[in-house]
Amino acid sequence: MIIELHILQNFAPSNLNRDDTNSPKECDFGGYRRARISSQCIKRSIREYFRINHLLPPEALAKRTKLLVDNVTERLVSKGKEKEQAKIAASTAISNMGLYLKDEKTQYLFFLGEMEFEKLTDLILEHWGELTEEKDSKGKKEKATSGLGKELLKVLDGGKAADLALFGRMLADLPDKNRDAACQVAHAISTSKVGVEFDFYTAMDDLKKPEEEAGAGMMGTVEYNSACFYRYANIDCNQLQNNLGGDKELARKTIEAFIRAAVNAVPTGKQHSFAAQNPPSFVFAVVRDSGAWSLTNAFVKPVRVGETGDLVEQSIEKLVEYWGKLSNVYGDKDIKAKPAFVLDAKKLAGLDAVDTLEKLIAKVNETITTGC
Repeated sequence: MIIELHILQNFAPSNLNRDDTNSPKECDFGGYRRARISSQCIKRSIREYFRINHLLPPEALAKRTKLLVDNVTERLVSKGKEKEQAKIAASTAISNMGLYLKDEKTQYLFFLGEMEFEKLTDLILEHWGELTEEKDSKGKKEKATSGLGKELLKVLDGGKAADLALFGRMLADLPDKNRDAACQVAHAISTSKVGVEFDFYTAMDDLKKPEEEAGAGMMGTVEYNSACFYRYANIDCNQLQNNLGGDKELARKTIEAFIRAAVNAVPTGKQHSFAAQNPPSFVFAVVRDSGAWSLTNAFVKPVRVGETGDLVEQSIEKLVEYWGKLSNVYGDKDIKAKPAFVLDAKKLAGLDAVDTLEKLIAKVNETITTGC
């Protein structure tokens, strides 16, 4: 079973997701320049929303880091081990898992569930003597790690971490420990043509004396835009459940947490400067047996604001119209539910209208109870 989310979210002037020059990210779509928020940015904000709002317990979440040695060392110290010895044990264990370390850091960000961290720490404690003892081999000291690497690798089972199960894990050095993502997240793009604008700012020196030369203490420019974004994501329920070790209850909780976070989480880029805290104006969920439809092509021709409605209203109309066209041509026999809500009481033709986020989540939960 597949769950899809289609979201329209209109942001005030902002710079939510920047490129390497600090400009708002953009792309060409349909022959027009569009504002863009990367999928990586969206996924990060969702993961942070899980954690900050306690949507899932800490043991069901993961951490992405290069500081694997430091984290495991801290855990060993909390178990009563001396720090230097703990660092030796952690470094030796991680190296023998087949991971290359430079300056006690992994080569790339390592995505590890909390339960995997705990199992790794416990296994190091179990083999403490073997990992900290030094043996002479032809005059050269080496750490004793015979056969331990394979045992250590067994802890990399995903650890029932919800965010890892959703977004997957790729380990170049350990491909058999990869996890296929259960969730696909698209880059959000604006429904209309958008250009970048510049804010020229000045800052005054509060301690400057009146008799000194007039003028600002500093000045500069910040780039920004304003756009109504179309956001799309989907979850493969079977893949999610497999990634969570067959735990159906945790899979359901993860889906509910994902919907809440996807709707409520907002990227943090330059929010102290712009405070673009704008919730979605339209949320449309689809529960289907198979297949997936991104509705991005509803906006190949950019929305143009006229006398018939505002940007958000016209974006909703175009999306619902495009959904109807796809349903007519390809059929909707695999679609089990299609709840949607808007901020006003407008009737959504052909959709299962609900008037709150809670009702949308309840409808999804009701539908997936027997199918996921």
